[in-house]
Amino acid sequence: MSERFLVAPDSFKGTFDAASVADAIGIGIEAAGGEADRCPVADGGEGTMTVLLGALGGELRSARVHDPLRRPIEAGFALLADGETAVVELAQASGLPLLAPQDLDPERADTYGTGELIAAAIAAGARRVLVAAGGSATTDGGRGAIEALRQTDSAFVLRSPDAEQMTNAVRIEVLCDVRTAYEDAAPVFAPQKGASPEAVERLSARLDAFAGELPRDPRGLPMSGCAGGLGGGLWAHGAELRPGAEFVLDALDFDARLDRADAVVSGEGRFDSQSLEGKVVGLIASRCAAAGRALHLIVGQDGLGGPPPAGVASIREAETLEAIRGAAERLVL
Repeated sequence: MSERFLVAPDSFKGTFDAASVADAIGIGIEAAGGEADRCPVADGGEGTMTVLLGALGGELRSARVHDPLRRPIEAGFALLADGETAVVELAQASGLPLLAPQDLDPERADTYGTGELIAAAIAAGARRVLVAAGGSATTDGGRGAIEALRQTDSAFVLRSPDAEQMTNAVRIEVLCDVRTAYEDAAPVFAPQKGASPEAVERLSARLDAFAGELPRDPRGLPMSGCAGGLGGGLWAHGAELRPGAEFVLDALDFDARLDRADAVVSGEGRFDSQSLEGKVVGLIASRCAAAGRALHLIVGQDGLGGPPPAGVASIREAETLEAIRGAAERLVL
C-alpha cells in the first residue's frame, strides 16, 4: 500500500501561493508512487482568502476601494458558498505590497479601504465577515476602516459590544496572524512599514489616544495589535478576535484529514525561530505530534540550519516549483 501524505504548506510569500506549492509537492509525491491529499493553508495573513475560497467554495467579487494612501484601486473579496459568509483580506486594500518603497508613509497610511471592502461584502449579502488581517501597511488602530463603515449604509456594524438586542447585526470576526497587544503594534511592526524611531513614538501616542475614544479599551488584549491595531479597533465595536491559523486549519477539517494520513508535508518561504511559535507551521507541528504523525518541511530557506528541531522529521530547501517537486519526490523515495 502506498504511503499517504497530507500536503499542507503555507505560501512562499512574495513567490508562490499555497495552492501552487501544495500542487508541486503533490505532483512530486505522486510521481514517486505516494498519495497526496492537497490541503494548502494560511494563518490569517495574505493568501487566507484564496485558501478558504478554494476549500469551502464560493465566488470572488470585486469592489472599487482605496489603497493605504487612499488612492482608488480595485480589490477583491470572497463570498463563500453558503451565501452568508464573506472573506475580506486586508492585504487586498491596505496591504504593504500595494505601496512602492518610495511611497511608504506609515503615519499617513490607513485602513479606509478595508472598511470599504467590509461594506461591499455586507452589501453583497454577507451576514458574517471574516477579516484576514495580516500584511498591513498601516498603524491606525482601525480608525480608517471605522470611518469608512460610518460613511456607508453599514453603520449598523459599528455597535456597542453588549448590544445583544441587535439580532440583525453582521458578525465580524478578525483572523489574526499575531498575538501582539494593541499598545505594542507600533514598536513591534511599524518599523517594517517604514517608520523611523520618532515616527514609532508618534504612532504609539496616536494609538494610545484613539484607544481612549473607543467603546471599550483594547489595550492589553492579545491579538488586538494585529494589522497595526485594526483588530483592537474592530473588537472595540463588537468584533471577535480569532487566531487565524487555528481557524483556517479547523475550516479545512485538518484533524480529520490528518487522521487519514501516514505523514504530513508542510512548508513556507523561510523557516526560522518564529515558525514554530504561533505561525501555521508551528500549529501543524503541534497537531502532528499529538496525532503521532511525522512532519516533513519543504522550505524556501532554512534559517535555522543544523538538525531539524523537535517535532520536525526533516527539512529540505527548494526555491523553485521544480525544486519543490523534486524535494517531495525524494521524500517518498
